[in-house]
Amino acid sequence: MISIIVCTYNREKYIYKCLQNLANNLSKTDWELLVVDNNSTDNTLNEIKRFEQDYNLTNYRYIPETEQGLSFARNRGIKEAKGDWLVFLDDDAFVKNNYIEKLQNYITELPDMQAFGGKILPLFEDGKIPKWLCHWNLSWVSALNMGNKVKLFKGSAFPTGANMGFKREMVDLYGAFNTQLGRTGKKLIGGEEKDFFNRLKSGGAKIYYLPEIPVQHCIPASRTTIDYIERLGFGVGVSERYRTLYISRLAYCKQLLLEAFKWCATLLLASYYSMKQRNYCAKSLILFRKQVTKGLLSGKV
Repeated sequence: MISIIVCTYNREKYIYKCLQNLANNLSKTDWELLVVDNNSTDNTLNEIKRFEQDYNLTNYRYIPETEQGLSFARNRGIKEAKGDWLVFLDDDAFVKNNYIEKLQNYITELPDMQAFGGKILPLFEDGKIPKWLCHWNLSWVSALNMGNKVKLFKGSAFPTGANMGFKREMVDLYGAFNTQLGRTGKKLIGGEEKDFFNRLKSGGAKIYYLPEIPVQHCIPASRTTIDYIERLGFGVGVSERYRTLYISRLAYCKQLLLEAFKWCATLLLASYYSMKQRNYCAKSLILFRKQVTKGLLSGKV
């Protein structure tokens, strides 16, 4: 069985369409849909109830999780799920009506696959692509596009939470999501996905990129501002500090060295985009790196 887990927090604008697109999937595959509500305070619960009334699915469950934090919500979903495949989708991500069928095909065709990440395409709500967007900062809008061919995640690459999954046995072998990492409320702390998939990689797990199960991920205008880039960069730095210090002091020192290398790469990229007269992109790359370094050194949320 495939368990689709949607963790939600204050997503009244998107949650109905997210669940609706899943409910409209045409598949004979045995699957279930779990919605984990992480203390939403807006109209999210009413939108979920509206979905329940409109679709009345027998393979659906609503689960409240009162411990605040995305990692807590995801771990609750893992605990409640009945499937041998655990799939996570963001509450503002929309699948096509063949998502589950295509995923089942991949599971059948790739018997050595133990985890996966699917293509994630940004859907800018105002219809405007940010001037600062380039190949090197797609992750700022949670986008993932590694082409149209199936391939393994290699090096430092790993799946993104808007469209990812793994066999249940991976949790048994390597543990669940680190609850000291991950977003909590409006705090832009992450690192839980990187931490989780790094554990899988260290154990030799096969993690595949699957291009034919794309999702559209909503990006509001508020996530394209300079203020957001600053907060996101700082949150990434704090996350890396927490993540590496949780491993060891040596891991943190290695991260500092890696940060120095990333500064060199950032300055080279910024120079390249400046020569191409893409100054917004150049400035945003430097600003983001500055905030990452600040968060990495300070560790204050």
